[in-house]
Amino acid sequence: MTMEVRPASVFEDVPTLLGPKSPDANVCWCLSYRIPSKLNHELRGPARGEYVAGLCRGGTPPGVVAYEDGEPVGWAAVAPRADTSFARSRTIPHVDELPVWSLWCIRVRPGHRKKGVSHALIAGAVDFARDHGAPAIEAYPLDNGDARVDQTMAYAGLRENFERAGFVHAADTTSVLAGHPRVLMRLDLR
Repeated sequence: MTMEVRPASVFEDVPTLLGPKSPDANVCWCLSYRIPSKLNHELRGPARGEYVAGLCRGGTPPGVVAYEDGEPVGWAAVAPRADTSFARSRTIPHVDELPVWSLWCIRVRPGHRKKGVSHALIAGAVDFARDHGAPAIEAYPLDNGDARVDQTMAYAGLRENFERAGFVHAADTTSVLAGHPRVLMRLDLR
C-alpha cells in the first residue's frame, strides 16, 4: 500500500470523498465553515459541487486529498482561519493574533478506515499550511476520551490523533459536537 497526500487541485477526485450519492442532495461539501452562512444556505444541490470545483481549480486548493495506491481515500479541509467562519466564532476562541490556519474536517472513505489515513491527512494538511506560509495550524477536535464517536460526527477529528501529530492543547472551547466538547489544538510551524 502506497499512501500519498496532495493538494485538492483535481476536483474529479473530490466528489468521491465529499459528494452526495444523489446529485440533487444538499450535502455539506465541506463548505459550512468555509463560506458565509447566507451563501451556504443559498447553494443547493449541484451548485454546491460546482462551487467546490471552482475552489479546486482556483488559487489555493481548499484542502488535501489522501490517495492509497492512486485511489482517493481521504479528505482534510484546511485554510487560513481568517477565511473561515472560525474567524468570527463565539465558541472557539482566538489564542492570539497570529494568522493561523484551520484544519476542521477529516473524512476517510468507508473501507479505508483503521489504515492510518487520518494520520496521513493531518500530516499532509500541516505540510500544506507550512508550504503556504502559515506560522501555526489549529484544529478543533472532539475531546471524547475513550467514548465512541459516530463516524458522521467525527469529521472534526479526535484529540488523541492531533496529540499524536504534535499538536498541543491551546484552549478549551464552548463548542460541543455529538455530545463531546471540542478543544483548540495547535501546532507551531515556525
